[in-house]
Amino acid sequence: MGADGAPWRKVLYERQSFPDNYVDSRFLEELRRNVGVRRYRYWAVVREAGLVAQQLSCVAVVLTLWSYMDQGQLAPATLLLGSVLCALLGYGLYRALGRGHSVERTRCADLQSATIFMAFTFGFSPVLKTLTESVSTDTVYAMTALMLLAHLVSFPYAQPSPPGSLSLNAALFASVCLASRLPGALYVFAMMTCAMLVFALWPCLLHRLRDVAPCTFPWAAALVSLGGVAGLASLSPAGALLLTLTLLALTLLCPLLLLWLQRHKDNIHGPWDEAEIHEDLSRILRAKD
Repeated sequence: MGADGAPWRKVLYERQSFPDNYVDSRFLEELRRNVGVRRYRYWAVVREAGLVAQQLSCVAVVLTLWSYMDQGQLAPATLLLGSVLCALLGYGLYRALGRGHSVERTRCADLQSATIFMAFTFGFSPVLKTLTESVSTDTVYAMTALMLLAHLVSFPYAQPSPPGSLSLNAALFASVCLASRLPGALYVFAMMTCAMLVFALWPCLLHRLRDVAPCTFPWAAALVSLGGVAGLASLSPAGALLLTLTLLALTLLCPLLLLWLQRHKDNIHGPWDEAEIHEDLSRILRAKD
């Protein structure tokens, strides 16, 4: 009760016989904790973490293929043929899984886009080959590592189809840096075709697999991860061991850490929060008009 015997009221624009910093005894009655907090399950988090692990493995696959070409152990025609065959198989699977979707590009439009990309990439391969001639090899490798890291950090894991512009541009820039150190223009063309297949097209197919055939998604991610580890093991056993430990940590340990931290989550909500208007204001605006 105030000095005049009137109780305190939660009204802003009214003079009351209470100090400005007065706190009512019922202030904490409206306290709520962890409102709307999402509860995670371990294996569901592991499944989503597999997307991060397979993306890291995709980078390892591209680096392995580049290393084989740089050492002369892989012919560009072989890589180009393999990339085209994988693209055709992936495109057929993508179209088969996309039946029933309301918005689908026509095969003619897809063929036109692929032809334009192949033509421009082949035509500009000699330019890309000489793009970093005046840059030292150490600088090129440093830029490649930085761009691949930016690709992994900025990749839209929640919605990987289509890949984010920053993530895709970073990956292609890193691929151009690596391709410029290869022996010839045909090597550059094969490298850029493979990079486009891995960094641009594969995420679209993986996203459709996750939506349409979710039971196949973990197997696809595991297969890519195994491919990355096996490819790196043929070049550097120590690097393959490091990649394996990183993938296990990302897939198994990080979800445990997330669940452990979630138990300590303590968000409080109460009358001190900003006001939220839940009423439909369109009706009021139409009435004014």
